Parts: sequence; structure tokens; C-alpha cells
Amino acid sequence: MHMEKNPAIPDAAAGPAVYRQYARQWLQAHLPEHMRADNLHYRTPTLDECRDWEASMYDAGLAGMTWPKAYGGLGLSLREHLVVNKEVGALAMPESVSSIGKELAGPIIQTVGTEEQKQLFLPRILSMRNYWCQGFSEPDAGSDLARLRTKAVQEGDSWRINGQKIWTSGAAKAHYCLLLTRTGTVADKHRGLLMFAVPMDTPGIRVVPIKSIDGKESFAEVFFDNVVVPDRARLGAPDEGWNAAIRVLSIERATNRMYRAWRFECELRQLVAACKSDPQLSKLLDDGYYQRRIGDVVGEIDALKGLVERTVDRMMAGDKIGAQGSLTKLFWSECHQAFMGLALSVVSHVNPRSSALAQRARKAFTTGYLYARAETIYAGTTEVQLDIIAQRIMNLPKEL
Repeated sequence: MHMEKNPAIPDAAAGPAVYRQYARQWLQAHLPEHMRADNLHYRTPTLDECRDWEASMYDAGLAGMTWPKAYGGLGLSLREHLVVNKEVGALAMPESVSSIGKELAGPIIQTVGTEEQKQLFLPRILSMRNYWCQGFSEPDAGSDLARLRTKAVQEGDSWRINGQKIWTSGAAKAHYCLLLTRTGTVADKHRGLLMFAVPMDTPGIRVVPIKSIDGKESFAEVFFDNVVVPDRARLGAPDEGWNAAIRVLSIERATNRMYRAWRFECELRQLVAACKSDPQLSKLLDDGYYQRRIGDVVGEIDALKGLVERTVDRMMAGDKIGAQGSLTKLFWSECHQAFMGLALSVVSHVNPRSSALAQRARKAFTTGYLYARAETIYAGTTEVQLDIIAQRIMNLPKEL
């Protein structure tokens, strides 16, 4: 994949509007047609193609905007991060193959990592030299990390880890695992949790792929059988794991993939374009039922945009998001799941005589619908988000 080596990245003083225009022009000029999901020439890109594309985005100043310059970032603000995300969302490009590293491991290493860890890990995450997976969920501890059982026992200058993780996205390709363990007993609940950066080629780690409803094997079970790691793999103090995990989840729920609302809007345009390309499907756009459903989607997308922009404003003002991140996570997951249900009902009218664009849309939205079923589960289930909102935002008692 050929990209210009030294694009003219705008100076930080130029402001978000200039940066957004730069991002729009660069992305439109360089995103290959075969990686545009709304293009008839689209094909599923390989891992190497995605890696090269994301590395080129980083070289162009469209990744790591808010990370410190000392660790490979650009040292810009969340406003530049947001305007770039708007342009990323406006195009039907592939999802990041390094989201765990960029959106979870990177921020937590910046927060609790040592200087040596920051210098070692952060530049390699941004330049796409390392992939990460997240070892939080367990068979009996999904969204409730207080029930976590994976045990870490200190032995001199090293730690011995035993346990099991599940629903670990990207484990098969990952170089490192952001691993949350327990130093005490389950009765300690939130106390005694400890986080590590564990190389995935460490002896004793076994990855077992899980086939999901869409036929892919993007998830895995990961077993840790007497895995020994040095103390320098520890991220933060032995009792800092819970606070670190909460910071990770707050980041994940409130700020990660800020482009979602603009990507949903892009998907809606893709659905409407497919309908307009086919005489039978175009009739659906004149149907009052579908017009109302599409109107609902447009309203929800606009509301999500407002929520994201308000979050950025608050964070720029110095506010901590905390439990407010659950509002964003709850809204986008429920919104997108409903939209994909609508899209599936539309493309179900596609038949062998439908247009090529309609055929492409049927495949894309059927896959999207299946994947969206998990969106109200990962990063905290809808039930968990509602519980957080009730207790920490509305201050309702635990038992009514």
C-alpha cells in the first residue's frame, strides 16, 4: 500500500477546523476502494492490509493525536481527536485491528505505567508494531469484575499467574495481554486486583478460539497455567488494579471510537443508496412505516452526536467523566442494535434479481446485524450500565 511518506500535517495552532479539513482530504485521497464497505469493489481486507492502513494513518497524523509527543503522539487535544473521528466515521472504512492497544492499553499505561513501560509500549502501539488483547472477563466474572478469580502470586521478583479469561477479542493475533488478576481471594472483591502487561508468547498461555454467531473466530478463551512474568510486567501498584480497571472502562465507554455516530450515519446512507439503486427496494423509502423508522434513526444519531460532543466539552473543561460514560455506552449500543434491526428488515426484500448494490448491502447488513447483537454485552452489559446510572448518577438505593 503506497502512501506519501511526509504529509503536511497541520500545526496544532491551526485549530480543529483546519485539522478536520486536512483529515477529510487525506482520507478521501488515500483510502483504497477495496477497503470501502459501501463500494462494489470492496473485499474483506487482510490483517496486513489493515495494519498498513492504520500505520499510514498514524504517519499522516490521524492517530495518537492526544498522546504525548515523548511517546510517539502529537500532543493535541480531544477536539482534534474528535474532528478526525468525525471524518473517520463518515467513511465506510474497516474497524481498527488495534483498538485494544490504542484505546485501552495505551491510556492505562500512560496513567499507571512506569517511564520504562511508556517508552517500551506506547510508540509500538501507535506504529502498529504490537497488537494487544484485554484479559478482563472470565466465565464467572463478565461485567462484574469483583468476581474475578485469575490469581497472581508473587515469588521474589516475579509473579505466577493461574486462571482463565473468556471473550478475549484478538487474542490469537495479540503480542501482549492487558491482564487483570487477583492477589487475594474472591471475598476481597474490589481489593487486591493487579494489572499486568503479559507477552502472549509466555510459556503456559493457551488460546482457544471461539466461533461467534457470524461465523468468525475473533474471540477466544485464554488459559494461564503457571505463567511466570517478571515484576516489571506489573502495571501499577498491587492494589491499584480496580481503580485502573475502572479508568479503562470509563475511557472505553465514554471516549473510545468517538466516530460511532458518524459511522452509523454513513451506514444509513449506505442503506438508502442501496434502496435507491433497486426499483423494488426504492418503494420502501416511500412507505410511511419505513419513513418513520428511518426518522427515528436520524434523531437517535443526532442525539448521540450531541452526547459525544458534550462529553468532549466537559473533558476539555477538566471534568472527569466517570459513571457518565455508561450513558454513552448504553445509548450507542441500543441505538445501533435497533438500527441494524431496521436495516435487516429492509435488506430481507433483496432477491437474486436485485441490483448489485442491494446484493452487497444485504451481505453487509446481515453481518452487521449479527455482530450488533453483542454490542449490548461487551464493554459492560445494558443491565450493568443501567445499574451504574441508577446508583452513581441518579443516586438511587441499591434495593428499592
